[in-house]
Amino acid sequence: MAGAFDALMAFQRETEALSQVSMRLAWDQETMMPRNAVDQRSDEIAAMESVLHARQTDPRIGDWLAAVDAAALDPVGQANLRLIRRNFDRATRVPASLAAERARMVSKSHVIWAEARADDNYAAFAPVLKEVIDLRRQEGEALADGGDVYDALLDDYEPGAKASDLEAMFGALRPRLVALREAVLAKPAPADLTGPFDEKLQMKLARVLARAFGYDFQKGRLDKAVHPFSSGSGDDVRITTRTAALDPFNSIYSTIHEVGHACYEQNIAPKHRLTPVGKGASMGVHESQSRIYENQLGRSRAFTGWLYGKMRDLFGDLGIEGEEAFYQAVNKVRNGYIRTEADEVQYNLHVLLRFDLERALIGGDLGVDDLEAAWNDRFKADFGFAVDKPSDGVLQDVHWSAGLFGYFPTYSLGNVYAGCLHEALRADLPDLDDQLAQGDTSKATAWLGDHLQQFGGSAAPRDLIANACGKAPSEEPLLTYLEAKFGDLYSL
Repeated sequence: MAGAFDALMAFQRETEALSQVSMRLAWDQETMMPRNAVDQRSDEIAAMESVLHARQTDPRIGDWLAAVDAAALDPVGQANLRLIRRNFDRATRVPASLAAERARMVSKSHVIWAEARADDNYAAFAPVLKEVIDLRRQEGEALADGGDVYDALLDDYEPGAKASDLEAMFGALRPRLVALREAVLAKPAPADLTGPFDEKLQMKLARVLARAFGYDFQKGRLDKAVHPFSSGSGDDVRITTRTAALDPFNSIYSTIHEVGHACYEQNIAPKHRLTPVGKGASMGVHESQSRIYENQLGRSRAFTGWLYGKMRDLFGDLGIEGEEAFYQAVNKVRNGYIRTEADEVQYNLHVLLRFDLERALIGGDLGVDDLEAAWNDRFKADFGFAVDKPSDGVLQDVHWSAGLFGYFPTYSLGNVYAGCLHEALRADLPDLDDQLAQGDTSKATAWLGDHLQQFGGSAAPRDLIANACGKAPSEEPLLTYLEAKFGDLYSL
C-alpha cells in the first residue's frame, strides 16, 4: 500500500509542477510576452494542456487509488487522496470528445462575445451561447451521474456546495442589501478625489501596500496587466495590478485584493508544496482572503487614515481634506452597471442576479433568447434604474462565453466567508484598529495565516471556514458588518 501511495504522490507532484509551468506561461502572456509571440504561445499552452489532461486521466491513477488503504494514512495523506480521487473521477467521467468540443466552442464563443460586446448586439452572441450551454449541460450530466446538473458544475469551483443551500443564503442577503442600497443612495454623496495621479507613483504605492499586507517579494513579483490577477503557489506567487490616472483607488484596491489571493498561496505550509493540498481549497475560500484584505481591512476607517497620509506624501493635494473625508471617498456608494466596479453594498446584488439567471439557463427554465430581457428586468428590480446597453448588462462579463457556469456564486460566497472570518478575527484582536491605524496588518494577517491559510486545501471549504471561526458559516456576520459600517458612514 505504501508503495502505491508513494508512487501516486510522486506522479501527482510532477503534474502539479507542470501545472505551475502552464500558469507561468499564461502569466507571461498577460505581462511581458512580446506582441508577435501570440501564435507560438498558443501552441505552447495547448501542448501543456494536452500533457496535463493526459496525466489527469492516466489509468495508473485508478490502479494506485484502488491499491491504497486510506485508513492507514495520516489526515494529510487522506486529504491528498480524497482530492486526487475527486479530480480523477471528474476527469474520467467527461468523454474526451466532449472536452475537446467544449474547448473548441469556447474559443469560438469568446471571439463572438467580444465582437458582440463591442457592437452592443446580444443577438449576435445568443446562437453561440446556446451551443456553449448545451455542451456544459452535457458535461454536467456526465458529472452529475443522475444528480443535479448545476450542482455538478458548481462543484468545479466550490467542492461540496449545493445550489439549494446557496439559494437560501443568497435569499437572506438580497432584501437587506436592496434596503441598504436604497437608504444609502437617498443620502448626499461624499466628495471624490481629484487628479490626475502619476501612474509611476501609483505603482510605488502598490508595492508599499503589498508589503504592508505581508506579500513576500522574495517569492513573487508585482507587474501591470489589463486585468489584475494572482498566479502560482508556494515559492512563486505573482500578482498584477492596473493603474488609471484619474482613479488611484483602482490600483490600490486591485493590489490589496490580489495580495489577499497571493498571501493565501504563500502562507500554505511548505510541507504541502506541489501536492493537491498545497493550494487554495476553493474559489469561495480564495475569494474570502482577497475580500477580507481588500474590504474589512483595507477599506476600514483605521487603515484608510494611514493610507490618507501615504497618499498625501506621494501625491500632495488629493482634492479632499482630512482622514474622514478620505474614508468616505474610499467607501462611496454610487449607481453603476459594472460588477467589477461595484462598492461593498451593491457588489453581491450583481452576483446574485447572475447566479439566479445562470441556474435557470442550465436548468432549462430560461431560454437564451429571453436572457437579455430577464437580465434587464432583474437589474431594474435590484438597482432601481434601467440597463442602458448590453455591454453594461448581459454582455459585460466574459464568464458565460467561457462556459464558466457555477463560478459566479463563489464571489458572494467568498464575501460571506470573509464576513465570518472578520467577526472571529475582531473577537480575538480587540485592538486591531490601533494597529491598522499605523498601517500594521501583521496581527490580522498572521491570524488568517494561523487559522486558515496554512491548511491549504486539507479540508472541505465550509469545514475550513467553520474551524477558523468556531461556527458554521452564515450570511449574518457579513450583513451585520455592512449595515453597521454604512449605517455609520451615511448616518442612517
